[in-house]
Amino acid sequence: MFRRREPVPFAFLAEADRFRSNVAPPPRQRSSIGQIAGRWLLGLTIVAGLAGSLVLGTPALSTPSGKPVEQPQASQGR
Repeated sequence: MFRRREPVPFAFLAEADRFRSNVAPPPRQRSSIGQIAGRWLLGLTIVAGLAGSLVLGTPALSTPSGKPVEQPQASQGR
């Protein structure tokens, strides 16, 4: 029912799962105006690149719906 822990040669290893630090991490530094502007510029560049590739790539993927395309004679089985 209750499993006993295996004997550990070092006591600090056995108690490691119960250890909680009482030292608080230092507060985060606020981002500077330049860093915020750089992140915005990077994000806008990525979005503009994706939108541009979509605008330029969509016509290349569409098939012309005007006149029917003539098949070469080799594909007609002659």
